Amino acid sequence: MQSHTAPSTEFIAELKALILEAAEKSEPAGGLQNDEPLFGAQARVDFDSLDALQISMAIQKRYGVRMPDSKDTRRALESITHLAEHLHQHLASNTKPA
Repeated sequence: MQSHTAPSTEFIAELKALILEAAEKSEPAGGLQNDEPLFGAQARVDFDSLDALQISMAIQKRYGVRMPDSKDTRRALESITHLAEHLHQHLASNTKPA
């Protein structure tokens, strides 16, 4: 049995939908790619700091994972892949038997 499994395709699809819904954005043409930047000059979606706050609040509500540190939030929201791995680690560490 593996100790570290990658986030599922379903989980990544759920995250994409959650992020776009929280920020009230439309999916860009061709879809939101897992590794594309979500913020900054290279981003196709026009997320700003308010969107980051709304996304982090939606993540906390849905998954119970808080992102109180803005640097951690920025790192986690670098791409869908980064966010999925960040959440996957937190969720896995919280579900291990004591």
